[in-house]
Amino acid sequence: MPQDPHVRADDGADALVDSVSEATEAPEEGSEADAPTHDPELGTPGPPFRRSPFLIGFFGALGAFVAWWLGSLVLSIGSTLVLLVVAMFLAAGLNPAVEALEKRHVKRGLAVLLVIVGVLVAFTGFAFALVPVITDQVTAIGQSVPGWVDQLESNDRIREINDQFDILTKVQDFVTGGSFISSIFGGVLGVGIAIFSALANVFFVVVLTLYFLASMRATKHALYQLAPASRRDRVSRLGDKVLASVGGYVAGAFVVATCAGLSSLIFFFVVGLSEYAFALAFVVALLDVIPMVGATLGAVVVTLIGFAVDPTIGLACLVFYLVYQQVENYFIYPRVMSRSVDVPGVVTVIAALVGAALLGVVGALLAIPTASALLMLAREVLIPRQDAR
Repeated sequence: MPQDPHVRADDGADALVDSVSEATEAPEEGSEADAPTHDPELGTPGPPFRRSPFLIGFFGALGAFVAWWLGSLVLSIGSTLVLLVVAMFLAAGLNPAVEALEKRHVKRGLAVLLVIVGVLVAFTGFAFALVPVITDQVTAIGQSVPGWVDQLESNDRIREINDQFDILTKVQDFVTGGSFISSIFGGVLGVGIAIFSALANVFFVVVLTLYFLASMRATKHALYQLAPASRRDRVSRLGDKVLASVGGYVAGAFVVATCAGLSSLIFFFVVGLSEYAFALAFVVALLDVIPMVGATLGAVVVTLIGFAVDPTIGLACLVFYLVYQQVENYFIYPRVMSRSVDVPGVVTVIAALVGAALLGVVGALLAIPTASALLMLAREVLIPRQDAR
């Protein structure tokens, strides 16, 4: 007897739906589908091995060993990581100059090239102009050491100490003997290796800085993509603000150090230290870059040399740097840094001490912008979340 084709189609569709629903239904707990399949001849299996305390302890110890191994690898490349951080720091500091050129319709590649070439030309010109003068003045300082030692020996108290410990004679022999540089670097070969290593590090930092500057936008975009889409805009804004803070700090530190060097140079010509003016001004400017202790170290070095040349000059140096450091701390530094970093004084001290303890001079240089970035993130992210609870 013929059947209605529509009825057969409906029945087939219902059967297909029933079979799909049965296939997609999860088996009931405790059903045969959940029961593990095993060979009865091999016996009943025990509890799952993943719950074994031995296995947990084994993988815990293995994880600790892998963590220790990775940590030792990071420590072994510590010097390379420091150079990498310095290059990133310099790139962030030079990025505002690149962006300023971009605002004047200069392509980023050309702007990066112009900034890097300008920095290299400035340092090269500085080296050719001042290094011979500084070298001659350092040599003059070394030649003047015996006279300074004789002046110190004229003091009765110092002469008694020197007769007991023979300190001044040892210092004079060490400085004028011509071997103190070799003793520092480990001989002539050590001097050559140290110079080659320094040049290699400079080349490495310059290349990395150039790369980071050229790929700054792409690198930032790649890092920002790691954030969830709902928070990506805020993360990018915070990241840009952190980079701007670092760049402002680098530019501000350069301005403050330049002010210290130029003011010291003028003072040296006025007070009568013109013979060592350029060398001492360079030392003051270089040390002034180091937060907290750099300016004090430069003042101590210059004051000691001033007292060795003439007590009146030494007293003038002491008074000058006492006054200048107050001007720098309360007038120059706040005005220069107010637009780039906003860090309380106690946080600055703590950050500089921690950074110097971790990475030495590099850590002290990176400490203040890092503290500024952490404080900004705390104000913008952590505190609003705490207030919302």
